[in-house]
Amino acid sequence: MTMGMARATRGGGTFHRLYSVVVFVVLASLDNVAIGLVPPLYGPISGALGVPQRLLGLVTAVSFLVSAVAAVAWAYVGDRTNRKPLLMLGTLIWAAGTGGSALAQHYPTFLIAQLVAAVGLGAVGSVGFSVVTDLISPRRRGLVMSFWGLSQGVGTLAGTLSGGVLGAADWRRPFLLLTVVGLAATVAYLFTYDIRRGQSEPELAAAFDSGAEYDYRISRADLSRILGRRTNRWLILQGLTAQAAFGSLVWLPVLFAQRAEAQGYSTATAVVVGSVFATLFQLGGVFSILGGLAGDALQRRTPSGRALVAAVGILAAVPFYLVLFLVPIRIDVPNGGSSGAVIGAVLASVVTEPTVGLSLLTAVLALALTSANSPNWFALIADVNPPEHRGTVYSLGNLVNGVGRAAGNGVVGLVFHGLRAAFPPPLNYAVGLAAFQLFFIPTGLMYWLAARTSPRDIKQVRDLLHTRAQR
Repeated sequence: MTMGMARATRGGGTFHRLYSVVVFVVLASLDNVAIGLVPPLYGPISGALGVPQRLLGLVTAVSFLVSAVAAVAWAYVGDRTNRKPLLMLGTLIWAAGTGGSALAQHYPTFLIAQLVAAVGLGAVGSVGFSVVTDLISPRRRGLVMSFWGLSQGVGTLAGTLSGGVLGAADWRRPFLLLTVVGLAATVAYLFTYDIRRGQSEPELAAAFDSGAEYDYRISRADLSRILGRRTNRWLILQGLTAQAAFGSLVWLPVLFAQRAEAQGYSTATAVVVGSVFATLFQLGGVFSILGGLAGDALQRRTPSGRALVAAVGILAAVPFYLVLFLVPIRIDVPNGGSSGAVIGAVLASVVTEPTVGLSLLTAVLALALTSANSPNWFALIADVNPPEHRGTVYSLGNLVNGVGRAAGNGVVGLVFHGLRAAFPPPLNYAVGLAAFQLFFIPTGLMYWLAARTSPRDIKQVRDLLHTRAQR
């Protein structure tokens, strides 16, 4: 295939482009709302469905894996065809699965509904990533991808908070609300700008200005080339260990709910406490913007810059995670009070209770450092791959991420259960979570290896696009 003549114009004014970016970023957050919705409600859902909480942990783990596998198929098709209809279809599927979860009366029905939602979620991340990278110039990829990654983190926080607060009295309510939002998002897709593949690449700018169209598409033969790029291998493999650690963090609400129950609070109050604490302690993720800026700045000085920023951030965060989980906190909230009263008490304790303030500071530092991973991972995938490969590479990385996250989320539940003999709750949760953060060490080492291979791979992609633009 070659650079062909452009088809009819498809819009693309400043407002239209801005609207499109906002829609894609919001949708990236919504799929993570769906992911984060279940863990805070393990207790109420297990009671309603008559199953132990560890089986609900298994649902989350399997959903991560199904979503990751589905994303590979969605991404490959997206790298060959029009991406907009795929995103709309994927959103409808996850909305249907989320609505089915709310209506489930038995565990098998709930499991099936969650797996249906997971299939749809696979499209939003993988195909959406391919679209967004075509809107961003290489100089600003770290910054803009930090907003993409941040939106996903915000979505997870929103899922955690809405699950714990809206679902404290009725666990089905947040699922129904998210279903309605998903349907509205599908309508929003109809009006987005149809972004051209490769349009952000400087090497292709002159060709696009002259009326050419980037007609290159992925083929099966390209899969060996993708895996042949050494940087791709490190970027994909690091997700196995990184997501084992990140996957375990979905149990944060459970840890703090268990701490509240151990101090004598009712289950309903403990669920709200756990959700609010977990939300507060993940606010450090907002600093992914700084990680993206640092990656952009260092990348302009050395082609190893993004990988080095990610490596340092990941490794430096480990000690802070250990302190966060192993240092106890004192919880002082009105037992049996309204959700608003409990939330207010938790927020006030940040300044009135030293252990809470110290834990919050530690959590912010830990998550601020590890948040350098996300924007630089996204940007590196775009840097070392031509436009028609990016969705597929992202999905392969996401597949390995899903395996790691499923292991982190599922196995850690078994670890908690095994640790009960030596460490009574909530200490078993604290020890188990602390141990899983050690998986960040090999993650940091793989980013260091990517820093050594990325300069050559980036140059090859730039040369390839320059050659194609001349044809």
